[in-house]
Amino acid sequence: MVEKEEIYRRALEIHRKYEGKIETVPKIPFRGLDDFTYLYSPGVARACEVIEEDPEEAYELTWKSNSIAIVTDGSRTLGLGDIGSLASLPVMEGKALIFKLFGGVDAIPLPINEHDADRFMEIVERISPSFGGINLEDIESPKCFYILEGLKKRLDIPVWHDDQQGTATATLAALFGALDVVGKKLEEVRIAIIGVGAANTATIRLLLESGVPGDNIVAVDSRGIIYRGRDDLTPDSYKTWIANSTNSGGVRGGIRDAMKGADVVIAASMPGPGVIEKEWIGLMNDSPIIFAEANPVPEILPEDAMEAGARIVGTGRSDYPNQVNNSLVFPGIFRGVLTVRAREITDEMAIEAAKALYEHAKPKLNESYIIPRMDELEIHEKVAFRVAEKAVESGIARKELNRKEIRKEIDSVLEKTWKKVRMISDVLSS
Repeated sequence: MVEKEEIYRRALEIHRKYEGKIETVPKIPFRGLDDFTYLYSPGVARACEVIEEDPEEAYELTWKSNSIAIVTDGSRTLGLGDIGSLASLPVMEGKALIFKLFGGVDAIPLPINEHDADRFMEIVERISPSFGGINLEDIESPKCFYILEGLKKRLDIPVWHDDQQGTATATLAALFGALDVVGKKLEEVRIAIIGVGAANTATIRLLLESGVPGDNIVAVDSRGIIYRGRDDLTPDSYKTWIANSTNSGGVRGGIRDAMKGADVVIAASMPGPGVIEKEWIGLMNDSPIIFAEANPVPEILPEDAMEAGARIVGTGRSDYPNQVNNSLVFPGIFRGVLTVRAREITDEMAIEAAKALYEHAKPKLNESYIIPRMDELEIHEKVAFRVAEKAVESGIARKELNRKEIRKEIDSVLEKTWKKVRMISDVLSS
């Protein structure tokens, strides 16, 4: 295992050498000055007139059909906290790189120097005509819920908060795989949710929509188990929704009490170790499943969880088995919605993405492989296909393609992207 300080040193060296990780390149052949007659003035004026007459033509005549903006205020950046919009730029560039490599999506990093939620939404709304989708990133809770719902109402293009929906989708996929391995059914297991920030709040929603009874979910925040009538819950709090949707038995207490009699623990709270104690795993049902997703250190170290009796352990880290990572999700999600020009991303589409990941992993499932790895390139195509198909089926696609057409368009974009990436890598490595 490479030491953390060596990773940091090498990462800074690479960033400094290349001055960032992405750039724009032409997507058309250029043969000489005469080409500008058509690519710029005077020919470009006709394309502008056509879009003025019919805004939908922007999808046909510009990059809008394959572009998204990655927007953040830098208030909750990758475990670093509120480091500001400028300091978040390396993360947003990295996100853009993943979008292109695995989804063929042209993603532009756009940190916004604005912490007020309403002004932030206004800025995003004003830049949105240039893009086919918006990816919200690294925005603190509970502001992130307000911004996501607000922009979904304002815009007619997909808006996705990856820290919420992406992590929740990957968690659901991992849960499908883990339950398959231990031989338990989703609708029968009891689940303890540790932490109710962006990721786990979305996870609760997807669990409920996937068939987990609310009675079987007990959620814990920094004040303890959430239950109906808890004195700090206000009518407009998202935690009130959690209280009304889960824990009908009125269980009270802390993490230990939530884990008692549970089959699954899904933790996305504060970095550990020690958030989850080893002895608490012994209070769970047979074949316990532990997802300890905090970074950089899980709520309980996998080796400690296994020693305490856990059958399966997943984390958010790449140096342990069963990495539950939203990078498995967002490239394919956006590839799918851009292919059919969807107006939004629904929870049903996210669940389809989770099923695609699970079905890919199913032939190889075991305790150390419950979810695919990001470098299994075919998963991104599979996620994209299922998401695009669901968008068309749901009536939210501007471009109504059949199954064969969806697959052809997705495969074409991904094949061209990977060919370009190989060519560029060869040039930069020479």
